Amino acid sequence: MIDFARNVRLWFAPERVRDEGSTPDYRFSLANERTFLAWLRTALALIGGGFAVDQFLPHLRWAWRAGLALALLAAGVLCALRAVNHWVRCERAMRLGEDLPVSRFPVVLSLVVAVVAVAMVVVVLVGWAG
Repeated sequence: MIDFARNVRLWFAPERVRDEGSTPDYRFSLANERTFLAWLRTALALIGGGFAVDQFLPHLRWAWRAGLALALLAAGVLCALRAVNHWVRCERAMRLGEDLPVSRFPVVLSLVVAVVAVAMVVVVLVGWAG
């Protein structure tokens, strides 16, 4: 829990990461930043998908539409938060010469997207209307 609190503080003061360990090769830090930006693009796509489901499927039952849209929106929010947390954890690990952190988040995100996609396939094939 202490590491998590330290990481959250570093979200808002990333320059403090420099206080730990030694400076890694800049290529690794830049790769870490590109990964962060890729996670943010994924988050934006999920959020956009959530809004699209809500706006462009008006004939879908409200519960289905709201459930699918909220699942995508929640996945987008979690993805954005996870992006910054992962960036900080990786940057700290590189500076301290530790192994990069592992995460189950990509698997969880993949499962959420797969479940929403299967639900959307069912909606398209069956054509459930409200």
